[in-house]
Amino acid sequence: MTFEEYLDDLRARQARVRPHDTPHEVRYPLGEISLPEHVAHWAGRYPDRPAIVFADRTVGYRELDELSGRLAGWLASVGVKAGDRVAVHLPNCPQFVIAMLAALRLGAVHVPVNPMFQAAELAHELEDCGATVAITLDTLVPLLEAARPSTAVQTVLVTSAAEMSGAPTAPAVARDGTVRCWEQALAHERAKDAPTDLDALAALNYTGGTTGLPKGCMHTQRHMLYTAASSAGATGHAADRGYVALCYIPVFWIAGEDLGILTPLVLGGTSVLMSRWDPAEVLRAIDTHRVTTMVGTVENYLELTELLSRPEFSAYDLSSLTDPMAVSFVRKLDPEVRGRWAAVAGPGSLLREGAYGMTETHTFDATPYGLAENDEDLTTEPVFCGIPVPGTDIAVVSFGTGEPLPLGEAGEIIVRSPSVMTGYWRRPEATAEQLRDGWLHTGDNGRIDERGCLHYLGRDKDMIKVKGMSVFPAEVEMLLCRHPDVHTAAVVPAEDAARGQTPVAFVQLRPGATTDAATLRAWAAENMAPYKVPLLELVPEFPMTTTGKIRKVELADRAQSLATRAAD
Repeated sequence: MTFEEYLDDLRARQARVRPHDTPHEVRYPLGEISLPEHVAHWAGRYPDRPAIVFADRTVGYRELDELSGRLAGWLASVGVKAGDRVAVHLPNCPQFVIAMLAALRLGAVHVPVNPMFQAAELAHELEDCGATVAITLDTLVPLLEAARPSTAVQTVLVTSAAEMSGAPTAPAVARDGTVRCWEQALAHERAKDAPTDLDALAALNYTGGTTGLPKGCMHTQRHMLYTAASSAGATGHAADRGYVALCYIPVFWIAGEDLGILTPLVLGGTSVLMSRWDPAEVLRAIDTHRVTTMVGTVENYLELTELLSRPEFSAYDLSSLTDPMAVSFVRKLDPEVRGRWAAVAGPGSLLREGAYGMTETHTFDATPYGLAENDEDLTTEPVFCGIPVPGTDIAVVSFGTGEPLPLGEAGEIIVRSPSVMTGYWRRPEATAEQLRDGWLHTGDNGRIDERGCLHYLGRDKDMIKVKGMSVFPAEVEMLLCRHPDVHTAAVVPAEDAARGQTPVAFVQLRPGATTDAATLRAWAAENMAPYKVPLLELVPEFPMTTTGKIRKVELADRAQSLATRAAD
């Protein structure tokens, strides 16, 4: 079978299971026009429709168009032109969206920078991207100034948490010639409209890996538009149909950008932004703004479930929330959690995993939407990702030869789509390693089942070889989480003189659970193949990354110590 025959077979299988309310091809609601042009369109058609809601402030489409045009004018006045990088060092707030749109209006490059960075991390990203202008919060100015000497940043634009939140603002503080105030910038004349090149570099979205320095993924506006249009279509959303997204995950993450900026603005919907997780405020916002979709961790949904069971929160109406999405960073989504959520939110609110994707692909490549009959998406081993969004191809190939593998066989997941990055910024060798013949080689292990659905097995570097047999951490973690006392598990490898490697599981129990490690390991021996049974250690908590993932690299030494003691 040739590669194209393999792909044709997969597409046919996926077409048979694709939900009836989703298109087979990507559909662009307004055609392939820039993001600022989408805002201008909706501003002309529905000038007062809320584009952004933040705290007590609502920014309509006409105002968003005007403010981003004015900020673009100011950026041009300080020398920003097409191709220049603009660092946006902000948390979730309207200013972030306005700054992104302003940069895109000029053909400049939007660089979202994590406001939780410390000085060394901040300096690396600013040095690497070469931004000459940075937009930040007043509370972050000292940190930025500490990092600034080693960077190309010449001008700093400062705003505050109070500005544009609806709260009274303090008078603008006079600053030196390189540090300007947000209020003054918005007083500038609008920038003149300029032709848009959808294929020009438009954003540097930095990877957030657990090891090594982050790399800038080069994305264009065409990547952004495809992601918004294809993901919306694949999940049953359409333009001008009341799309309201609640976004408290950071918009400086590319997943937050997709949820809280791109998809709402492309569909003419509303983004309800929150600066942080606040369960009571989330419930109020869903009820008040008739939110239709949101993304949160499994723990977030469990906390909402607990609040909704209380009399003082029971009056909130969540019937509008038809597409709640979860990310299983620590606690895994399972039928029990889904059932608990449905019991309080209503049967029309089906909790599901969000999507398979990565920063390099703009994050939304495959989705389990519409494939939850009998909870099959949660019980199929190990991590069920569903089918590719329209316009995207996903294959599983041999790590060694790159040849497609038979259905059901594990290998490397590769992705080809209109949103795959152009490359890594100033990293030609890394680009050549991952981008080959139009395909992104993800380094992820996976398999494709008989229906053409993708299953994620974990990073290749995390795969454990026990006497030559492959053990996928994600599979062992999923099996362990089926024990009623297990809250979550993280599995890492340790070297073993007799077996090559051995899996080691760090397990966090549910509150009140009394199971010990020996009992849990005996249970594992009854529920998985002998070579998969891990050594076990119970832990009260896990080391975490700033993006909310378990930092497995910090568990490696502990795993090796445990394995060494077990061998003695």
